[in-house]
Amino acid sequence: MNAGIIGIGRYLPDRVLTNLDLEKMVETSDEWIKTRTGIEERRIAADDMDTSDMAYEAALQAIKDANIDAEDIDLILVATVTPDRPFPTVACMLQDKLGASKAAAMDISAACAGFMYGMVTAEQFVKTGTYKHVLVVGVEKLSKITDWEDRNTAVLFGDGAGAAVIGQVSDNRGILSFELGANGAGGDHLYQDTGSNIVMNGREVFKFAVRQMGESCITVLDKAGLSKEEVDFLIPHQANIRIMEAARERLGLPVEKMSTTIKKYGNNSSASIPVALFEELEAGKVKDGDLVVMVGFGGGLTWGAIAMRWGK
Repeated sequence: MNAGIIGIGRYLPDRVLTNLDLEKMVETSDEWIKTRTGIEERRIAADDMDTSDMAYEAALQAIKDANIDAEDIDLILVATVTPDRPFPTVACMLQDKLGASKAAAMDISAACAGFMYGMVTAEQFVKTGTYKHVLVVGVEKLSKITDWEDRNTAVLFGDGAGAAVIGQVSDNRGILSFELGANGAGGDHLYQDTGSNIVMNGREVFKFAVRQMGESCITVLDKAGLSKEEVDFLIPHQANIRIMEAARERLGLPVEKMSTTIKKYGNNSSASIPVALFEELEAGKVKDGDLVVMVGFGGGLTWGAIAMRWGK
């Protein structure tokens, strides 16, 4: 049985925070941010909108796109590091909001690689025939754990949600191969401190990400018995344009074959890959039969990559 994405959705808050806005909040500049990160603006959720609210909006869209009902969902996996509260999980809150009463539900905490971990977990349940439909959501309200006085991190992050329904797809479609990994020894390079703010050693994270993103892309292609010349589109975690470019160059892809939603949305952690995939599908850049590589990394340190043949 082949497992793949049969429905996709996304939600982005209305409020736009530009680099010029940030210039008034912290010692930085539009030019510095664009040059170092590729980010021009990001979305910030309203105070009264929490993580589960954004997850709900994205999930509704994905369920509709999959042409199923909430009651058809067997399992809900929510990848997030910014839950509404320590417990119950966002997944349980989402189950209730959706009315998906038959679904089991749990959160996955793998930071920016969370959606990749969720996709791979979902694939296992579908491939074995245990579950028919698994809803995977990557969602973050990073604005609530961002230190807006820290210019190293305040310029990077945004809020948002992306969702996908994983189910059975036709032959030669869906997830072809994957890689998941972790290096707990690097956890001190990117973490949430006791004051609930993101702390990052940018230099170390950059070195790790540049190496790992490229290696993971090649690994999943090797596992699938495919060459980098066969890749039609790359959807990297939208963390930093220089890290993303390193992965693109490793695959030898032209610029137009890589998603760069980072300009508009910044780094919205586990939401960035599904949001980017949604946008590229909407723009007609990812088409039926395309070989798509998705790759992400995050705090933990964690990483994950998937080679997928797009289509139902």
